[in-house]
Amino acid sequence: MTPLNLPNVITSVRVALTPVVAILLLQPSLRSRLLAFLVFLLAALSDLWDGQLARRRDQITDFGKIVDPVADKLLVLSTLLPLYWIGRQEPELLSIPLYGGLPLWVVVVLLGREIVITTLRFAAARKGSVVPASLIGKRKALAQNIFVGSAMLLVALRTGAVASDWSSSFWYAFQAVNEWFTTGILTVALLLTVISLFTYLSSFGRIFARQQA
Repeated sequence: MTPLNLPNVITSVRVALTPVVAILLLQPSLRSRLLAFLVFLLAALSDLWDGQLARRRDQITDFGKIVDPVADKLLVLSTLLPLYWIGRQEPELLSIPLYGGLPLWVVVVLLGREIVITTLRFAAARKGSVVPASLIGKRKALAQNIFVGSAMLLVALRTGAVASDWSSSFWYAFQAVNEWFTTGILTVALLLTVISLFTYLSSFGRIFARQQA
């Protein structure tokens, strides 16, 4: 009997959680948006766990190499688009220094990179070359996840603040820290996104050149 590949199961569950996060985030209540943040946090942490588990149990598979980074991209997609929509409908919930909110160009850069790399990854896989996530890609994913989590928390708490008229000095201080932290990690995520894009393009270029040789 083939043993259960737990890392692949965890990856599949992470894929299944992506629409749950999006649906909860779009509900205009503190409770739903905090729950969305917690589910997102669980899904993001599972990405660290399944990779370590696969290496420890010697259960690294082509399925995991392909689907694991795709699961990360689906998680980013399921959060960035709702956050962008919320920022357009209620700008005060996602206002951060320097960026103002979540500009369209930021969404295009973050998601555009994922679309390009995912397309190339599947093209390489069809020709027999499986390209796993690189170190720079993993750092990019980590920075993106931290940004998304920070932005989701800010939106959730501001939703509660608007509904209940929070006015304590602690809330204003926490909000300011959260705003600047979100701005800083977004800047890091954008830089790593661009750097990892060119790194992957170089790698895929070499792979496709070998396949055509």
